[in-house]
Amino acid sequence: MTNADRWLLPDGIDEILPPLARNIEHLRRHLLDYLDSCGYELVIPPALEYLDSLLTGTGKDLDLKTFKVTDQLSGRLMGLSADTTPQVARIDAHSLAPEGVSRLSYCRTVFHTKPGSLLASRTPTQIGAELYGEAGIHADVEIISVMLSLVEQSGLRDVHLDIGNVGLFRTLASAAELSDSQLNELSDLLKLRCSSDTRAWLNAQLKDQSLIQAFSILADLQGSAASLKERLQALQGLVPDTAEEIGHLYQVTERLSQRFPDISMTCDLTELRGYDYHTGLVFAAYVPGYGDAIAQGGRYDATGAVFGRARAATGFSADLKVLARLGSRPECRGQQ
Repeated sequence: MTNADRWLLPDGIDEILPPLARNIEHLRRHLLDYLDSCGYELVIPPALEYLDSLLTGTGKDLDLKTFKVTDQLSGRLMGLSADTTPQVARIDAHSLAPEGVSRLSYCRTVFHTKPGSLLASRTPTQIGAELYGEAGIHADVEIISVMLSLVEQSGLRDVHLDIGNVGLFRTLASAAELSDSQLNELSDLLKLRCSSDTRAWLNAQLKDQSLIQAFSILADLQGSAASLKERLQALQGLVPDTAEEIGHLYQVTERLSQRFPDISMTCDLTELRGYDYHTGLVFAAYVPGYGDAIAQGGRYDATGAVFGRARAATGFSADLKVLARLGSRPECRGQQ
């Protein structure tokens, strides 16, 4: 190893220098104050804790992202937090255990074994908010509204909102009685957005023609809520149990359109990010010129049950460093 190599950082690990570091710190304070003004109380989960607690109720993707170490005091496996949301869910269910609705926020560094994409850091500064104890339309509209407003508070404009509904896929999968392996195969095909491969798989795996047709419709459900209306009605006709999820999606998109008339919005029902973890609406915000979501979240009602309290839950997170780099808050201009 040469002397120069000694100072190289690992791939995906970044250090923040002046003046961007000051920019990020100013934005952190501003956004946490904004979340506080919305009623979201700050919590600071530990960066390191026992692995069985850290990964309880999460999907396999998070397990693969988590750095694992051995605790020298107990000999037990520990993990560096790769996502704050499960820890905040535990705080709500076990440490705080409130009876009514609770709103919690956070901002801290998390650690990933591999970057989530070519643009992502392995040490993102995750800022976000979680809403517990309310499962209705109001909660979904509130958390998405807070996310969009937080993005705007960062000085970002021309925001595009993408909304999906994992609950719709779950309803169809339940009606088809798919096995775990079939669920994984079909969800992977839908994520690839290849309709022909999806239809070939459906014809080979399913016998019920109405379900084959329903999943085939799902594979093509991308566009505005208005443009999808006819196909969603056809889907509901084939599988009536989807009515609740479809109605929920329509009401949420309608209310958000009223609150944010200048924000473009599309629905993508093939977006199954974290389908083994999320239970309802999933959503993400994008801006021109950046190839990843700048903020994303979804509903995950099942997580709290593993901590002893089944609680309705929804939330979102973003990388503060990305918001600071892309945003244009007046006091931070010229500092990048």
